[in-house]
Amino acid sequence: MSFSVGAIKGTDGGARGIIDHRLARRMLIAEVKRGRLRQEAVCDAHPELIRAARNVGTATKTICPICEETELRLVTYVFGHGLQAQGHCVSTAEQMRRINARSTDANAYVVEACIVCGWNHLLRILPVGGR
Repeated sequence: MSFSVGAIKGTDGGARGIIDHRLARRMLIAEVKRGRLRQEAVCDAHPELIRAARNVGTATKTICPICEETELRLVTYVFGHGLQAQGHCVSTAEQMRRINARSTDANAYVVEACIVCGWNHLLRILPVGGR
């Protein structure tokens, strides 16, 4: 089986897939716990991400793996043709439904963030739109 550039990009009619970053997340957490990475190296969230997490992020039941003080928040940014160059921070399910109904392809980036220590990690990239 061979792969074309179109197959990798998802432009040859093939299905677009979800990219999951949980293995990288586990590796980073393990490195911090072992003392091989300093907390400051992984708790470096941009102030805008923390603001978005605090104000429009979706609360989870997952406790921050680094500070172990608070529940993580999920923030979703969507990037694609016809959207703002810096991406669109999705704050409601209705906004996501509208973006998903668009005829052009886009990608939703789901980021977890801790509003206490600044831990943040890209969890997954999901294809949206293109209907």
